[in-house]
Amino acid sequence: MSGAERSYGGRSATERAATRRAQLVAATVELLAREGESGTTMTAICAEAGLTERYFYESFAHRDEAMVAALDAVASEITDVALAAIAASAPDPRAQVTAAITAVVDLFGDAPTKGRVAVVESTGNAALRARRRQALADFADLVGDQAQHIFGGAAWPAQRTRLNGLLFAAGFAEVLASWLTGAVTLSRQELVELGSDLIHAVQQRP
Repeated sequence: MSGAERSYGGRSATERAATRRAQLVAATVELLAREGESGTTMTAICAEAGLTERYFYESFAHRDEAMVAALDAVASEITDVALAAIAASAPDPRAQVTAAITAVVDLFGDAPTKGRVAVVESTGNAALRARRRQALADFADLVGDQAQHIFGGAAWPAQRTRLNGLLFAAGFAEVLASWLTGAVTLSRQELVELGSDLIHAVQQRP
């Protein structure tokens, strides 16, 4: 075993580095949500994570990389909870759509810091905006693919479901941003109903 990989406390150097990176990403999520892009400095991230600058540069070249990693982590969690909810729901289009939207709304409601990173603070600078555009494109593909699966023959063709998925992802993200910032007042149930109705409206052929 090399020195770099020597075990310490039962964990390898690679495992310890991965744990530190996860700490830094979690700290960046909290800071972005609380302080915005301008307050999410490398020094602040390290202080929030309880780690030194040495460990920051072990994982990231600069703070934009850390912020993009934070956005990626939240985007991955959104995808995971939505797909898990669909898989666990009854094999009925209305139930599957409602389950997926409920899972996302509950994630944002239970962990508003993650919601703010995904749909509010993700426009904070050029690096975040570029990653946000890619995340919306990825969600559009996901929504389109799931629409084909959920609605079957009632769904639009694949290219159309992808475009309609982009309409849904971008539009619902703005509604969620307004909800998180208090610009609109809706209950979680009202948000779920709105999102579910929108999916059915754009992804099922009349």
